[in-house]
Amino acid sequence: MALILTFLGKGGSGRSTIAIATAKHFASQGTRVLLAGQDPGPALSVLLGVSLTGEPQEISSNFHALQFQTTLLLEKGWEELKKLESQYIRTPFFKNIYGQELGVLPGMDSAFALNAIREYDASGNYDVIIYDGVGGLETLRLVGMPEIFSWYIRRFRQVLADSDLAKALSPFVQPISAAVLNVDWSGDNLGQPTNEVNNFFEKAKSTFSDPNRVAAYLVTSPDESAIATARYLWGSSQQVGLTVGGLIVNQGGVTEKIKEDFEPLSVVSVPSRAGDNWKPLMDALPNFKEAINAPKPIAINIKTRQVSLFFPGFDKKQIKLIQSGPEVTVEVGDQRRNIFLPPEFSTRSVTGAKFQNSYLTISF
Repeated sequence: MALILTFLGKGGSGRSTIAIATAKHFASQGTRVLLAGQDPGPALSVLLGVSLTGEPQEISSNFHALQFQTTLLLEKGWEELKKLESQYIRTPFFKNIYGQELGVLPGMDSAFALNAIREYDASGNYDVIIYDGVGGLETLRLVGMPEIFSWYIRRFRQVLADSDLAKALSPFVQPISAAVLNVDWSGDNLGQPTNEVNNFFEKAKSTFSDPNRVAAYLVTSPDESAIATARYLWGSSQQVGLTVGGLIVNQGGVTEKIKEDFEPLSVVSVPSRAGDNWKPLMDALPNFKEAINAPKPIAINIKTRQVSLFFPGFDKKQIKLIQSGPEVTVEVGDQRRNIFLPPEFSTRSVTGAKFQNSYLTISF
């Protein structure tokens, strides 16, 4: 299983440069590295001096890189969908639609990139995978996709099962589904076709919330707007359960104000690159193994009946809290998270909530 790293920050702050320096850093230590770029533009290829394709190619010893091409991933994903369809449908109806015909819709880039990262991770060919995404909320939505999709599947499957419509149609649906589908949709098997998908999302969610497996680092220039964006993304990343391991100031010094704004994160300064000399940048990078020491996005204390969430960069006016059954919905900025409570809390109502020192503490 690989360590997955990504970088967050405003456009133009030097995320791709830091991503390449990180890949070279690990590769120089004998670690097998894959650098995966999301932006279809030429910037990453220019920085590497190689024309990237949709397949991994060797840049140097232990260092491979590729540029995600959503059209190719869509074709591959469509073929996988048709295989899945054939498992459940006696007469598949997607067989005459081909992946080469399909166009890319908004949101597909992130979904297919997530699946591709999962496959490269499962291949065992790499020790470190560096995802050079667009670096903003789009990257965070990619990371949060497993948890959000898992919630939709779990919630709406149960809503359908409990609905009067499902009960009314059940006598008719069961014989029809038995004739058309290869599964029994009665009783506990109602969600059988979705179980495999839901298990995938649950595993991915567990992976992305583990700082030993996945971590992000903020990248900023000395520009005030870039610093403010990095701080906003730091707080937003907590909503998707992503651990932020530290801050990298690109081509600028570390001031006391920056240290104060990003406390308790580790902060390092990386110099500008001179030609093809990447060594000074590689040497200035943080110790990525220390990401596990960064504040955790969420902590649940059964004994004190409290849930604590870390939201740096926000104030209490920007936080909304709603409880619905065994779940609590927390909305911060433009991010929303549904927290599935442990059994010890599921029958209890929220008794209090306070926001102090960037932590939201919810009591039950």
